[in-house]
Amino acid sequence: MAVALGLARRVLGTTAPNPAVGAVIVDDASGEMIARGWTQPGGRPHAEAHVLQRAGARARGKTMYVTLEPCSHHG
Repeated sequence: MAVALGLARRVLGTTAPNPAVGAVIVDDASGEMIARGWTQPGGRPHAEAHVLQRAGARARGKTMYVTLEPCSHHG
């Protein structure tokens, strides 16, 4: 989570109208960090989408840590 918080801090002030968010995907079994993501300039894509894009298939079965509750536009 400390890494995700650091990623969010790096983009403070650049993500309006969305908040600055950091996200990491971790393999809990090995402790390996699979990918890092953050809210992109202008607020899109969100950190969750960015980290999933960077991790690709390696994200399957892993844990994502995000500095803000992920949003849901689909209910």
